[in-house]
Amino acid sequence: MLSNSSKYAIKGVLYLALNSNADHKVLVRDIYDTIHVPEAYLAKLLQELSRHGIISSTRGPKGGFYLSDEDRKHTLLEIVKVIDGENRLNSCVMGIRNCDMDNPCVLHKLIGGNKSKFINVLESTTILDLVDGKKGVEEFFPM
Repeated sequence: MLSNSSKYAIKGVLYLALNSNADHKVLVRDIYDTIHVPEAYLAKLLQELSRHGIISSTRGPKGGFYLSDEDRKHTLLEIVKVIDGENRLNSCVMGIRNCDMDNPCVLHKLIGGNKSKFINVLESTTILDLVDGKKGVEEFFPM
């Protein structure tokens, strides 16, 4: 249900949540290999998130990306909306343009309820929720 771009963006943000703050900024070249995302692609995603105020960044010799305390309050849904737009989560899983409750595709009834639950989870889960206590996250993102 999530595009690769959204998955990569979430991985990048999680890495920042575990390894950065206003006093310790991180460069893309220090992240991409750890989270297995192409460097240029990750740079583009993080720049887009920064432009939309989801993460923070500064330029210059001591610049880089980081998460402030406020940034950590953003939800996963906010990340997905910036990267994929609102239509991605609301679109038909089979890509049928006219699929809706009145004209459902063959998978609509099977997936519809779970898709709504998934969106609710994204909407109610913050970056801080994922890294608070590092609930299993550190195995994917070494400190």
